[in-house]
Amino acid sequence: MDRRGPLVVMELGAAMMAAGLLLATLVREPWHLYATLGVLVGGGSVCLGYTGPALFLPNWFVRRRGLAMSIAFSGVGVGSIILLPWLQAVIAQSGWRAACWTLGIVVLVALAPLNLLLLRRPEELGLAPDGDGSSVGAGTAGRSGNVVDSAWVAIDWTLARALRTARFWWIALGYFCALYAWYAVQVHQTKYLVEIGFTATYAGWALGFVSLAGIPGQIALGHLSDRIGRKWVWTVGSLGFALCYVALLLLPYAPTPALLYVMVAAQGMLGYGLTSVIGAIPAEIFQGRHYGTIFGTLMLASIFGGGLGPWVTGALHDATGSYALAFAIAIACAGVSALAIWLAAPRKVRAVAGRVTR
Repeated sequence: MDRRGPLVVMELGAAMMAAGLLLATLVREPWHLYATLGVLVGGGSVCLGYTGPALFLPNWFVRRRGLAMSIAFSGVGVGSIILLPWLQAVIAQSGWRAACWTLGIVVLVALAPLNLLLLRRPEELGLAPDGDGSSVGAGTAGRSGNVVDSAWVAIDWTLARALRTARFWWIALGYFCALYAWYAVQVHQTKYLVEIGFTATYAGWALGFVSLAGIPGQIALGHLSDRIGRKWVWTVGSLGFALCYVALLLLPYAPTPALLYVMVAAQGMLGYGLTSVIGAIPAEIFQGRHYGTIFGTLMLASIFGGGLGPWVTGALHDATGSYALAFAIAIACAGVSALAIWLAAPRKVRAVAGRVTR
């Protein structure tokens, strides 16, 4: 991304994902499945999902960075609501191979052409961030007007320099813990609800409504982050996951639809709000020519947390026969994540628009 820009990265992601989905229809051995849906589709999703857009969107927005990124990432929820039921219908009628073939064609026909419109920076169009008309005067004013720590901002941040700062590691810890809590509940929520007495259909709808609730939640919290600060919204999102786990732990004792709705709202409307600032936090601390490399490295911590959370949760359930201990650990991770972002203190490097002294 730092060297070639979003066009190359996003098109590479589309090509990998389409190739993986189309080749998956030919699998005959287990390793074929790992190579296609695992390596190709997984690698493509990294380029196309949260990581890819978060590498260049911060260049386009300063005053409304949180709102812009939250609107972009809310597309994940919209896509889940539209595509997943449709693909399930395709699977039921024609099988999973037909669904892979269909989605692969959609990626080629829809995503590949759209990615041709992407540019790394607004300056390539003679604009400044936030759509200001000139990149000469307005761009400089927009970028410097919110600076709090001039000495920090003056540094040409490379990955090597970032790795030597405490802020980098606080962000890495915060992202690791947040994704641990996020994916642990996302993977195990349906199984848990069925175990405590809800029907499989009801549990499946609960997971779907989490994605639906996440759309307005992300947009609202993204807008709010531009007014009060990224660390507050990250705290709210972490609190959302903690409340979600508390509700899940209470459900066996009060298995009511109302408590289930509280769990859905806490996870979707609050927890999913983390996506609105996941790119903005490191951008405001390490913004510069090498931001893509720095952010990509930070996302490795997120991926590791997202992979470890479901595995540890499942292992603890198998060992203890209960989700109680696993959910308690996830609640602690949510708390650690919020604390870590406060210690990273993006507010002490660049202020959000709502906190800029006029």
